[in-house]
Amino acid sequence: MLNRVRSAVAHLVSSGGTPPQRPKSPDLPNESSTPPAASEKPKSPPARPGSEVRAPLKTAETRASFSRPTFLQLSPGGLRRADDHTGRAVQSPPDTGRRLPWSTGYAEVINAGKSRHNEDQACCEVVYVESRRGVSGASREPPRNQGLCFYYWGLFDGHAGGGAAEMASRLLHRHIREQLKDLVEILQDPLPPPLCLPSTPGTPGFSDPSHVVSSQSCWSPQKEVTHESLVVGAIENAFQLMDEQMARERRGHQVEGGCCALVVVYLLGKMYVANAGDSRAIIIRNGEIIPMSREFTPETERQRLQLLGFLKPELLGSEFTHLEFPRRVQPKELGQRMLYRDQNMTGWAYKKIELEDLRFPLVCGEGKKARVMATIGVTRGLGDHNLKVRVYDLTQYEHCPDDVLVLGTDGLWDVTSDCEVAATVDRVLSAYEPNDPSRYTALAQALVLGARGIPRDRGWRLPNNKLGSGDDISVFVIPLGGPGSYS
Repeated sequence: MLNRVRSAVAHLVSSGGTPPQRPKSPDLPNESSTPPAASEKPKSPPARPGSEVRAPLKTAETRASFSRPTFLQLSPGGLRRADDHTGRAVQSPPDTGRRLPWSTGYAEVINAGKSRHNEDQACCEVVYVESRRGVSGASREPPRNQGLCFYYWGLFDGHAGGGAAEMASRLLHRHIREQLKDLVEILQDPLPPPLCLPSTPGTPGFSDPSHVVSSQSCWSPQKEVTHESLVVGAIENAFQLMDEQMARERRGHQVEGGCCALVVVYLLGKMYVANAGDSRAIIIRNGEIIPMSREFTPETERQRLQLLGFLKPELLGSEFTHLEFPRRVQPKELGQRMLYRDQNMTGWAYKKIELEDLRFPLVCGEGKKARVMATIGVTRGLGDHNLKVRVYDLTQYEHCPDDVLVLGTDGLWDVTSDCEVAATVDRVLSAYEPNDPSRYTALAQALVLGARGIPRDRGWRLPNNKLGSGDDISVFVIPLGGPGSYS
């Protein structure tokens, strides 16, 4: 039964339909089949000198070796400390050596025993995008610039193992790069995007670019398409391709579990924040809190899940009901009238309790304890094609050094409110000089420490004696004043 429930959950947390075929990323290895080579164990990209430190994994929890982000530069001893559930030492990039791009701050800590290893992963990169040859807009001059660079930050929160999060942290930005290759020249051109792109020379259907119909000369009205929407579409396609690659790996038993993903792409003056899961991003600007993501939880998506359960009862079988009740219905209450709500309701009403209502509710619990099919507390993961992308235009505001974008996995937000984060931002950054590059790492560390708490007889506790976060906690702090210097 457990396997059937897991299968049903996987169907329910997707949008219920088969997504359209996405463009493939031709430059990723073996993208059209199970990557990496289906007949071999998956291989990671060649490691840079002094990069990822790995420890052998003795159980089948994940096929991939346990690892932490390469930019932490952990020694074998440091990796052991990072994996210690008892001490829960906060990890950050070293003060010496190369700083993270954009003077970014980062900190993380392992869970208090929830899983064997830290199932969060993180990535911070500057990615160069070279134009794909043979693909350009109609009647456009040869570009003066050969390519584009984008800044990239990603947090990945694994569930049922860390393999999916580790894989996504290595590959998602590459998928984004591949999707942007067709757009390099278009994004650098102030003209509206062309309606169609020419075929590659030498392939069937190739036509002279001068004969391609541009968006300005179309004979019938059409929707306005902006450069911004092209970037959003590239990110959405990249998420879907990453999800498809994970599905192939899971079928080959190379990767177990899944992951939530929170990604930020900075390109041509704009921040694109993409979220699939229960991580969160907020901007603190001049003390104001600006939400940049929306979490997908059983509570926030109750009606969507109930509608899927109503439309596809075969996924629920004979164990679950799509209706919600304030509590589990008892057999002695058959025939009585009890409060309930279905997929069409935000309020409550009364209905007569029938035999089918004794089944376990599809969505149950409240807050952090809310679950789908009593199994999982997140309703969307990486690759869901209803991914939410929000855009923040940095050029519209004059930012000061204390304006930041904070990214955190749910381990932070379980015990910390947006207002508490904003207060910590003000307290920590005011203690540092504006040009001190370590201030953002110090802020990330303070946020992680504040959510973790301190060890006491009854577990990890906050200053108010409430339980601290027992989950993995990962935090990026990105200053909005600009890339700054890094070496």
